[in-house]
Amino acid sequence: MTDFLSNWYPWVKALHVMSIIAWMAGLFYLPRLFVYHVEGLQKRGVERGSEMELLFRHQERLLLKAIMNPAMIASWLFGLMLVFTPGIVDWSSVWPWTKAVSVLGMTWFHMWCAKERKALAEGRSARTGRHYRMMNELPTLFMVVIVASVIVKF
Repeated sequence: MTDFLSNWYPWVKALHVMSIIAWMAGLFYLPRLFVYHVEGLQKRGVERGSEMELLFRHQERLLLKAIMNPAMIASWLFGLMLVFTPGIVDWSSVWPWTKAVSVLGMTWFHMWCAKERKALAEGRSARTGRHYRMMNELPTLFMVVIVASVIVKF
């Protein structure tokens, strides 16, 4: 198995980066859709179950189920393959641990987004657009730590 991982390392790394890009795009966009969902409907006095509200729910569900979930799973899969490739990770350094904590944080944020999407769809979310805007900054923080960890390797 380690021969396979070593031989396919460039491809696994490329697929990992591609899946991370797709996952991050969703993590940046879904909370923004939540802002539009909450504030856009309030401004227009649109009622729950209206065509506009159903469109938001549909977009949020598709983004999560068709893009974000597969991208997160692929990111984890290819990331773990990289972790198990001989000679790639030096566990005595700090960087793999800061990256791991940040990846767990991004995964938590993904699950939080999924929970919020469900609450919005069921009409039981009391969160404001401001709250979603503030939460939308978390993936950026995680991304900064991850990229710095992997590139600088402190």
